[in-house]
Amino acid sequence: MAKNKTNETQSSVADFINTFVDDEAKKNDAFELIKIMGKTSGFEAKMWGPSIVGFGSYHYKYASGHEGDAPLAAFSPRKAAISLYLHLPAEEREELLVKLGKHKSAKGCVYVKKLADIDVEILKKMVLISVNELRKQYPSN
Repeated sequence: MAKNKTNETQSSVADFINTFVDDEAKKNDAFELIKIMGKTSGFEAKMWGPSIVGFGSYHYKYASGHEGDAPLAAFSPRKAAISLYLHLPAEEREELLVKLGKHKSAKGCVYVKKLADIDVEILKKMVLISVNELRKQYPSN
């Protein structure tokens, strides 16, 4: 079975942001996201793999036997946009995304250019839902 590529590491979150995020505005947004997501989730920011900042964790196991650990909520300050990794139930996802502000979305990610483009209160709600849903779905954590 393939080994997961994205695991929690002991790397410094601040060092990652200061070293790999060139754009000053995106760097400031990343540090602000750490505050927002940390306070909202109740978890300290940790590095997951080389470029994802995650909060909390859960252990999953699929029917196929594949299992691993993942963050309850996370983000990555990529060059094109900030990727937000949040688990949102389908029935709430669209309603929240409409209220979020300027973004793009894919199945598992929401992409924002800058925090000023979105409603931070809606983001906080999304983080809280992600944490609660994953804890409910994977209660053994």
